[in-house]
Amino acid sequence: MIIREIQKEDNAKIKEIIQDSLKKLGLAIPGTAYFDPQLSDLHDYYNNLKHAQYWVVEIEGEVVGGIGIAPFNEPDNVCELQKLYLSEKTQGYGMGKKLMETALSFASKHYAKCYLETKQELKTACILYEKFGFNLLAKPLSGSEHSAMDAWYIKELD
Repeated sequence: MIIREIQKEDNAKIKEIIQDSLKKLGLAIPGTAYFDPQLSDLHDYYNNLKHAQYWVVEIEGEVVGGIGIAPFNEPDNVCELQKLYLSEKTQGYGMGKKLMETALSFASKHYAKCYLETKQELKTACILYEKFGFNLLAKPLSGSEHSAMDAWYIKELD
């Protein structure tokens, strides 16, 4: 397993993983990452933001998932953990944990807090976030773009 920064040639595969995951969950709907305009070129999107990065996890030369960190509320020094997705065949092997460690290590160098949005029904993801010290919020932070989400988390970074 290799975790590395996204490259341009990874764009199509990571888009496919994200959209396939959302379709299987019945979340190929407006207000989710499925329709994010930057989804076709995550490489350029993250590389054109200050203190942002997207990583992919690769097994035997195949991209099987990814995770991103991007600014959310710069005046308050808050970033957002974004687009943590793994292909179905690779879930349950600890890759999500490794991706979280990579992203949060990067985030802690640039931000005071990390925010994320998800769905309550994604219980495995919510458990993972809570294990990493994220606390559930009663409502989204101002500036949220994913209106279909119903669980919002924040974490104080070291």
